[in-house]
Amino acid sequence: MKYSEDVAHKLNELLEKNYDAEKGYKFAAEKVKNPQLQSFFNERAKERYDFGHELKSEIRNFGEAPEKGSSFAGDAHRAWMNLKTSFTSDKEEAVLEEAIRGEKAAVDEYNEVLKDTNLPVSTGSILTKQRDSITASLNKVKSMEHKW
Repeated sequence: MKYSEDVAHKLNELLEKNYDAEKGYKFAAEKVKNPQLQSFFNERAKERYDFGHELKSEIRNFGEAPEKGSSFAGDAHRAWMNLKTSFTSDKEEAVLEEAIRGEKAAVDEYNEVLKDTNLPVSTGSILTKQRDSITASLNKVKSMEHKW
C-alpha cells in the first residue's frame, strides 16, 4: 500500500468516527431535556460535521475517495445509549457518561494517527486542531457531568 493510500485510510477511519459522533450528538440532544445540554450536544454535532468536511478535503488531497456513512459500531453505540436512557431516571447523566466514553475513544484514535511522524504538516495541523477541540469538549462534558 502506498503511503498516500495508508494515510487516506487512516483519515477515512477518523471520518467515519466523526460521522458516528455527529449522529451520536444529534441523538443525545434529542434524549435530554436540559436546554444547556441540548445546545452543547447540537454544537458538538455541528463541530463534528465540520471536522468531517475538513477530513474529506484532506483525503482528496491524497488522491483518494472519502468514505460515506457511519459504522456498525456507531450504530450499536447509539442503540445502547437509547436502551440505557430508556431504563434510567437520570437521562442527562446517562447521556453524559456515554459522551465521555465516546470522546475519550476519539482522542485516543486521533493520537494513534498523530503518532505517524511522516504525516504532512497540513494533515498533522488539522488532526491536532481537531483532537484538541475534542479534548476541550471532553473536559467540558466531564465538568457538566458533575452538575447532574
